[in-house]
Amino acid sequence: MGRGRQKAKQTKVARELKYYSPSTDYDALQRELGHGEYRQSPPVDDTDAGRDDDGGEYDEYADWASNGRHH
Repeated sequence: MGRGRQKAKQTKVARELKYYSPSTDYDALQRELGHGEYRQSPPVDDTDAGRDDDGGEYDEYADWASNGRHH
């Protein structure tokens, strides 16, 4: 295929994608959003707050910050 035909085909595909608008399934959207109900996120476990499993890279900073020497 020549460059002109290839470019024309790409342009056609791009135009089809640009103006493609699928029909919206509002029932599926409503199910996905939980019928508008408020969903509370699960509680956060604070026991390891600020501590990542990073091999101790930030342990020195965490100790420094917890001792209050950051003034």
